[in-house]
Amino acid sequence: MHKSLTVLLVSTFILSSCGWRDSRVNPSNWFGSSNSAPVEVSADDANALVPAQREGTGLFQRPDAVDTSVPIARIDELRIDPTPSGAIILVSGTAIRQGAFDARLARVDSEENTKNGVMEFSFRVNYPEYATYQGTERSRMVSDAINVTTQELQGIRLVRVVGAQNALESRRR
Repeated sequence: MHKSLTVLLVSTFILSSCGWRDSRVNPSNWFGSSNSAPVEVSADDANALVPAQREGTGLFQRPDAVDTSVPIARIDELRIDPTPSGAIILVSGTAIRQGAFDARLARVDSEENTKNGVMEFSFRVNYPEYATYQGTERSRMVSDAINVTTQELQGIRLVRVVGAQNALESRRR
């Protein structure tokens, strides 16, 4: 065992000391060095990394998910905290019953909102399919936040979050 290990080490050092580095037998020399080449860019390659959508259904393709979310019952708090890159909009609300999940602020885009400088969100949640208790108000509290960039806030004078029973607004100073 010691002899074969010694022979292997000695032969490795001998081969590395001779012209092995520039030899054609060395796998690292099988391809030449890289050179830059011009790239042809067309308008169709704008989203080259995004796979093309194919029509029809594949063997493992799932159908598009149906949105089963509903507006939250009541909006309790709307807070906008400035950040160096824009703002964080934090919203808390009370659900109708316990078990609300997948809370999200869904942006509502309309021509009227754009014209009046309003950024509107709908605070939406999903509920379990099975019956749950109503419980206390504290046990039904749900929160969500969204990051908004400075570019998205340009021209915005009012941020509105809408629930099922009420809406809260915050005006720019």
